[in-house]
Amino acid sequence: APPGAHVPAGAPRQVTAGQLRERGNALFQAGDHAAALAAYTQALSLCDAEPERAVLHRNRAACYLKLEDYAKAEADASKAIEADGRDMKALFRRSQALQKLGRLDQAVSDLQRCVSLEPKNKAFQEALRSLGSSMHEKMKTMSCTDSKVEQMFQILLDPEEKDADKKQKAAQNLIVLAREEAGAEKIFQSDGVRLLTQLLDTAKADLMLAALRTLVGLCSGHRSRTMAILAELGAPRLSAVLGVEHEQVSLAACNLLHMMFDSLKEGLQKDFRGKEDAVVLDSSKDLKLLVKHLLELLALEGASAHGRDNALNLLIKVVPRKSPKETNNSMSLWVIDQGLKKILEVGSTVCGAPGSLPVTENSRMSASVLLSKLYDDLKCDAERENFHHLCEDYVRSWFEGHELAGKLRAIQTVSCLLQGPSDAGNRVLELEGIMDSVLSLCASVCEAHQLVAVEALIHAADKAKRASFITANGVSLLKEIYKHSERDSIRIRALVGLCKLGSAGGTDFSMKQFAEGSTMKLAKQCRKWLCNETIDAGTRRWAVEGLAYLTFDADVKEEFVEDKAAMQAMFHLAKSEDRSVLYAVASTLVNCTNSYDHEEPDPQMLELAKYAKQHIPEQHPKDKPDFVKRRVRKLLMAGVVSALTCMVKSENPALTNSCRELISRVFLALVEEAEDRGGVVAQGGGKALIPLSLEGTEVGQTKAAQALAKITITSNPEMAFPGERIYEVVRPLVSLLHLQRTGLENFEGLMALTNLAGISERLRQKILKEKAVPMIEGYMFEEHELIRLAATECMCNMAMSKEVQELFLAEGSDRLKLMVLYSGEEDEKLRRAASGTLAMLTALHPPICKRIPQVTVHWLEILQALLLSPSAELQHRGAVVVMNMMAAEREVAEQLIASEMLEILSVLAKDKDKP
Repeated sequence: APPGAHVPAGAPRQVTAGQLRERGNALFQAGDHAAALAAYTQALSLCDAEPERAVLHRNRAACYLKLEDYAKAEADASKAIEADGRDMKALFRRSQALQKLGRLDQAVSDLQRCVSLEPKNKAFQEALRSLGSSMHEKMKTMSCTDSKVEQMFQILLDPEEKDADKKQKAAQNLIVLAREEAGAEKIFQSDGVRLLTQLLDTAKADLMLAALRTLVGLCSGHRSRTMAILAELGAPRLSAVLGVEHEQVSLAACNLLHMMFDSLKEGLQKDFRGKEDAVVLDSSKDLKLLVKHLLELLALEGASAHGRDNALNLLIKVVPRKSPKETNNSMSLWVIDQGLKKILEVGSTVCGAPGSLPVTENSRMSASVLLSKLYDDLKCDAERENFHHLCEDYVRSWFEGHELAGKLRAIQTVSCLLQGPSDAGNRVLELEGIMDSVLSLCASVCEAHQLVAVEALIHAADKAKRASFITANGVSLLKEIYKHSERDSIRIRALVGLCKLGSAGGTDFSMKQFAEGSTMKLAKQCRKWLCNETIDAGTRRWAVEGLAYLTFDADVKEEFVEDKAAMQAMFHLAKSEDRSVLYAVASTLVNCTNSYDHEEPDPQMLELAKYAKQHIPEQHPKDKPDFVKRRVRKLLMAGVVSALTCMVKSENPALTNSCRELISRVFLALVEEAEDRGGVVAQGGGKALIPLSLEGTEVGQTKAAQALAKITITSNPEMAFPGERIYEVVRPLVSLLHLQRTGLENFEGLMALTNLAGISERLRQKILKEKAVPMIEGYMFEEHELIRLAATECMCNMAMSKEVQELFLAEGSDRLKLMVLYSGEEDEKLRRAASGTLAMLTALHPPICKRIPQVTVHWLEILQALLLSPSAELQHRGAVVVMNMMAAEREVAEQLIASEMLEILSVLAKDKDKP
């Protein structure tokens, strides 16, 4: 830039618009377009004469063209043209801007005007010619896309076309085109929806997949198109495609419906801000229509098993509120009124019974999860009462007057409710005759009937208030079945019933309901079944259920971790298609790693209990820390981490929030020892913990966040969480600083954030953005010295950020005073952290040097004490602070030199041992 380009402060009063324009021209010639733009803009603010303003607008348009801001270039050129319609430079600049904005026809008319004003100008003629050819290209590609879309549909819909490769290519092109907004609109305008409907109606899997995937592109984020497509295709057709036998087609239809729900719901939220009300109603009408057809599909006999599963999964995702902050639960209420019985139809299905609905091993579990989510979405007692009545009516309708088949359906419904909204399950269990039927059917000679009854008994045993009644009536019955049944499938379930009833004492060693040793026998049998691959996976799943209860007993835990084959068989099941096993696997692992909550009894209450001869819980000797540590090692060696990461990946209703919490507890136990953390990270544990720490129960999120903190403290965070993942760790770690967290969680959160804050400015910005700094400061006043130290160390690293440095100078703040005083504390580690922060602050932000003498009268003696300390580290920090203060401000330097500081420094300068 030419000399004098910098405009001194207060300049505008002396400088004229003309001078500024000259300066702008010089800057433009020198290639500093941004500075030229600033000069022209300033000149405009001083200039009133219309012709001069037009020239400045024209010059600004040239700057904007160079800076590639074409919309502003067009606006400025237009202002110049308004003043003078024959301004060729302005017309030419506007045509260049319009060309870049894709408005070619307008660009052509500006250029034609230039040519008519100056016919011999070569530059204008050349520009017009090249623009003409690029317009021709554009027209060609537009019509080419048009003809391409038509061609693709022709190839796909032609029954004579036998070339499979050609068809596949056409399908792929269509899907890719639909992903771009322009392509999607093109397909939509070219009668695409009708043609895609024809593809769907061919009933050929590959063509149906192409149509469904193209439709996903058309609906993505576009509400009005989604509504038009829904009107054209019709909800009945969509739900019929969801119910087809072909698994991939059904899944693709599920994805399309999910996309439609998202687009319609987005419309609801956007338009609620007071646009045309009619539109809002329409969208909610469409949503209800889709949900209605999904509910009808559930009870439709012709629908496939996985179609039913997909419909349940969709309902779980789209019906209940995402968070309690949303006040409107009308969709859940509507689904309960219209469809609760249809959901119970799936939940009450008895596999293999004549006329039963086709279901998969996951269907009943999904129905339980959906019922549970709907029940949790209710807001008041009247809504819950209605839910209970509907469930009771449904169970009665099957139980009364339908012979044996009806009783089985009723009992199956009870099982489904006990696994979902257990309050509703308990209410139904209390209906007259239900429990007696369960007990009598347990002794049935028919395997299928016995299965249903034994499973219901097991689920009922879960709920403590029924357990004592069942223990009285059911234990002898289950023992009979277990001993005498011919069938493994029945014996294994009876065994689980016995396990559940046997573990009613929980981890309490002295309250075993069974004779000594019988739990060991049962567990051995469970492990045997678990490893026996000739038994079907559905039955082997029950063996894990058994272990989930038996592993309350420490002897059982010890034997289980010695049995590598059993552990690996369980991990293998955890990775399988059948997701209903997740909770049992997670429970077993929580028991083996002792990662459940330990209630420490109050000593006074213990004395009272002894006095009143009441029962006192005891801990098993094999649940002491050394045993637990060994068990964790064995699980790690058997491959527990890869099983857990696989469980977390599962996009399945069975991965409930309580299940996620159990997995988080296990992870926290696995990273307890620092030397195990590297292995956990290497097998994908770090990656799996991030989603666990961001959604689920509060306890689960906290446990996962604590595990992340432990990893961040002892590993190199950039290796443990590579790339962008490291930024995702910040929020969970900051959540550990909340006041309701324990002291240990606060401490580990601070230590982990200290490590991250030392890595990069971008991470410090992320920590600032998560509003962590006020919390870190709060902990600097903490009573507990370790927490106080961790907070001060964290602040030391955060002080590398400009924003944090400014905080130390804020009016009325004691931050700086606290740092100076902490530099004189007795605790050497705290002094090191505080004086380190001062050294950093005085170096990076010199105004702080001037403030230090103002915050406390003890500042000089504190600095001298640092320099006279026996610790070289403290002396070094003190010396850096004094050096920075000497350099920053004459007045401060004079105060330092007037004290004994000069003598102390002279002595230290001669010390050969401390270079």
